[in-house]
Amino acid sequence: MGDKSITSHTSLRVAKYPVGIQYRAQCIYSILCVGMNDIRMVGILGSGGIGKTTIAKAIYNLIADQFEATCFLPNVRETSAGERGLVKLQEMLLSEILGGSNLKVDTDDRGINMIKERICRKKILLILDDVDQVKQLENLAGERDWFGSGSRIIITTRDLNVLTNHDVDFTYEVKGLNWEESLQLFNWSAFKGDNPPSGEYRELTEQIIHYAGGLPLALQVLGSDLHGKSICEWRSALKDYKGSPHQDIQKVLRISYDRLGKNEKNIFLDIACFFKGEETKFVTEILDNCGFSANIGIRKLLDKCLVTISATYQYPCKIILEMHDLLQEMGREIVREESPEDPSGRSRLWFHEDVRTVLEENMGTNKIEAILVRLPKGHDSIQLSPKAFMEMKRLRLFINREACLSGKINSLPNELRVLDWFGYHLPFLPSNFHGKKLSYLRMNYSNMIQDVRVLEHMNLTVLNFSYSELLKKIPNLSGHSNLKGIDS
Repeated sequence: MGDKSITSHTSLRVAKYPVGIQYRAQCIYSILCVGMNDIRMVGILGSGGIGKTTIAKAIYNLIADQFEATCFLPNVRETSAGERGLVKLQEMLLSEILGGSNLKVDTDDRGINMIKERICRKKILLILDDVDQVKQLENLAGERDWFGSGSRIIITTRDLNVLTNHDVDFTYEVKGLNWEESLQLFNWSAFKGDNPPSGEYRELTEQIIHYAGGLPLALQVLGSDLHGKSICEWRSALKDYKGSPHQDIQKVLRISYDRLGKNEKNIFLDIACFFKGEETKFVTEILDNCGFSANIGIRKLLDKCLVTISATYQYPCKIILEMHDLLQEMGREIVREESPEDPSGRSRLWFHEDVRTVLEENMGTNKIEAILVRLPKGHDSIQLSPKAFMEMKRLRLFINREACLSGKINSLPNELRVLDWFGYHLPFLPSNFHGKKLSYLRMNYSNMIQDVRVLEHMNLTVLNFSYSELLKKIPNLSGHSNLKGIDS
């Protein structure tokens, strides 16, 4: 559609393969209550590529004929970022609603007055697509009394906070496609028909549908990419997708990440690299101890549909932090791009081969901020270089998840804030480690034997030496007001 809005009552092209759209459009239609005379604002919320714009177009086609005038404003985020962006959007809105008048707006304040004065008696349908700032709504649909009785304003966005701050009446959150819908959309994209594939194609199709996780954008991009390809090419492509996300998918998903603040970007990358599927309480505690503002940061990621939370079936009180697989891959790819060929130049290490290389071959640098050691079965030991940590001056987090680490270490970084080392194999902490910034220390099943007086100088909030049978004594830490408890 470009930058031009749609002529009133002209049907919009919804999608080449509108799988699952009708049901979702009907759900929103029931919320709109078009026959009532109130003025209603409804938000359509969801992550990038989930189908918000497609659904909004379907709704437009469904109800446009019930209004005096209509306007579908596409690409609000992109257009408003350009020169005189908000003014251009106001001109487009006025021209569409008033029947093609070539109106000129001098300033956005003047545009607001023109919208209020000329549209307030009209029953209109206004769809604002891809809104990412409250200011855009304030300039295009600031108050309900700008519009006539029975008007409906629909806003699509990735950010719940935009809708909440503008006090919309209802919000519909778009969920991903279910398995049957995903299979249907992928089959249309890859095979140009609804018939399920057979043989090896069927097996690979199931892997791709699992990988796409119900995201329509991914199903269409990957299906089109694989159309007409051989089985060997499918296998090769699937391996490539898992190693590096498809650029057409990543470009759309990354828009939300790029608009985050520094605190939220760090939290997002830590979750993507280390904490997807972990208990929210635990992740919040770790991130807080790393110096981030975890509660507000995670809240913002939730609002922007970058993470979700859910209760487990077995333990309903246990709230788990989740992230779409493709968003996780995007986050990890952002970290890989920091140093594509050399893992020692990246801020975060999680892939077991990269971790092994850096720790065994003394490749640590001051670029590394966080390491998670999680080894697959059959690769459960790492022989540490004595100088493994010497150059990691900025390392703030080190977590070992039950891997067997052996070898002497001469030092630990004094920037460490979180040290969670299962089965710490040495009797002592390095003598040059003062740990004054360390606030989270967990060493279950460790071989520590010393009277760890260094703990007296740490500002600990968490201390856990569970099942460290050789450790007979720890110093008196009753004066540590931030310490939530000791488990030894």
